Order: sequence, then structure tokens, then C-alpha cells
Amino acid sequence: MGSKLGVTSTTRPNSNPSFSLAVEVSTRTRREDRTARHVRIRKKVEVTPERPRLSVFRSNKHLYVQVIDDTKMHALASASTMQTPISEEFDYTSGPTIEVAKKIGELIAKTCKEKGITKVAFDRGGYPYHGRVQALADAAREHGLEF
Repeated sequence: MGSKLGVTSTTRPNSNPSFSLAVEVSTRTRREDRTARHVRIRKKVEVTPERPRLSVFRSNKHLYVQVIDDTKMHALASASTMQTPISEEFDYTSGPTIEVAKKIGELIAKTCKEKGITKVAFDRGGYPYHGRVQALADAAREHGLEF
């Protein structure tokens, strides 16, 4: 998929032509793979003003969630582990745990309900639907968001 193959021919005097093979391999990083998955997902996620996109970004230290109206290109609601109530409530030094992800899901659902948003399109951001991302989605569903 990402490798290149080049064949060059060389000739020596008084001999048969010989071929040398040069192989160049281009490797993709995990970040590039995730970004490619995210682009594929975004092509399929249908977003309307009545059904904004719930976007998830997961880093090693934090978890960020935004509800975005793509037609107006602005965020309607957001929640993250950087917010004071979450960072004070949980003591996590090696990154957010599943319990923290559940709390973020609950917080984004409550924020959306206050703003009158009940239906969203879930955009997992190229991350596997597993662990923290799944816990966040399940908690948001439990607290009233439909997707």
C-alpha cells in the first residue's frame, strides 16, 4: 500500500545486462492512519442543523468532546478533562480513565440538554469504538442524547 518499488537497469562492458533492484518503503505513522480513518468517517457522518456532530478527540493526557454545527462552522457545546470540575473531582496522572470518560459523557449530555440539543451524529474521530470512547458514548446515551 505505502511502498514504492523501483527497478533500474545497468550494463557492464562485455557482459549481459543485469538488473539492480532498489526498494524504498514509506511508512505511515499511527497519527496519519487515525487521520485517514477520521476523514473516511467524516464523509459518512450526516450533519444537519437539527442534528449536529458530537466530535471526540483523545490525547494521552486529556479527553475533549465538542458538539459542532458544521453548517455554521462553530461549536455549540463542549466538555473536556481540562475543565475545573472534572480535573478537581478526579485525580488522574497517567491520563483519563474510563470513569473520567463516563463523567465527560454525562457532562456533555447535560450541556446539550440545556441548549435544547437531543439528537447528535457521533464522530469518534478515527479512534476505535472501544474503551474511553465507548464509555463516553454510552454515558451520553444514558443521559439523554440520541445517536
